[in-house]
Amino acid sequence: MTDEDCARLLRWAAPRLRLRPEGFRRVRGQVCKRLGRRLRALGLPDLAAYRERLEADDAEWAVLDSLCRVTVSRFYRDASVFDVLRDELLPALLSSRRRERSAPTVLRVWSAGCASGEEPYTVSVLFRFGLQPRFPEARLELVATDADAALLARARRGCYRRGSLRELPEDWVRRAFPGEDPEPCLAAPLREGLVFLQQDLRADMPEGPFDVVLCRNVAFTYFAPPLQVEVLARLVRRLAPGGLLVIGSQERLPVGAPVLERVRESQPLFRAPPG
Repeated sequence: MTDEDCARLLRWAAPRLRLRPEGFRRVRGQVCKRLGRRLRALGLPDLAAYRERLEADDAEWAVLDSLCRVTVSRFYRDASVFDVLRDELLPALLSSRRRERSAPTVLRVWSAGCASGEEPYTVSVLFRFGLQPRFPEARLELVATDADAALLARARRGCYRRGSLRELPEDWVRRAFPGEDPEPCLAAPLREGLVFLQQDLRADMPEGPFDVVLCRNVAFTYFAPPLQVEVLARLVRRLAPGGLLVIGSQERLPVGAPVLERVRESQPLFRAPPG
């Protein structure tokens, strides 16, 4: 199988899967390797034969869809985004929520397309070590969703190779992942308030409202533009008034998107209108 063979199959299959083949340009090798393993498992000689299999077997489309899920992730990915959340945006949001409510302040966060858990656990670590010292009364409710059951199982286990922690502040690594194990596990208190759900963004979403929605390097990279518009509209409906939407640093919101305020020009951070 050549890269062009693989790219041709993705272009052909993309409309039915509602995906954007251009989004796979940098990670297509990962998908192509999976396709190679699938061909061997099925005993097929090439992608032409696999295309015939898809045309004859509707169930194989779900398999292909699962092969197209990109799983690249790490803790504190795009560090400058998390720095702004920690130092400016979340303190301002928590201060506002504290003024508005007599009950204890709750920060509700949704990590959409959480893969093996690095992003939601990053939020948990950031909240515990970066925000709670300033807002000791606050608590975190965090929902993390992904379409892939195997990735969610890894996320619930909560153990990672140290290479995936390299962008996390060093002091936080020592406190969140105690010990010297080459694949340390997240400390139990940092798992509190976190729920993992198997959901595909194209079909299902948790109920809001959320103060923060992180939808990074999934919908606005790999989904076809009309689907991006649909997904974004549903994401925005789940934002609390003044809530924050975080997308990937290389992503753009689709044309025809609901009106959101860009928090700052250099960062992929957007704010919903106030209530």
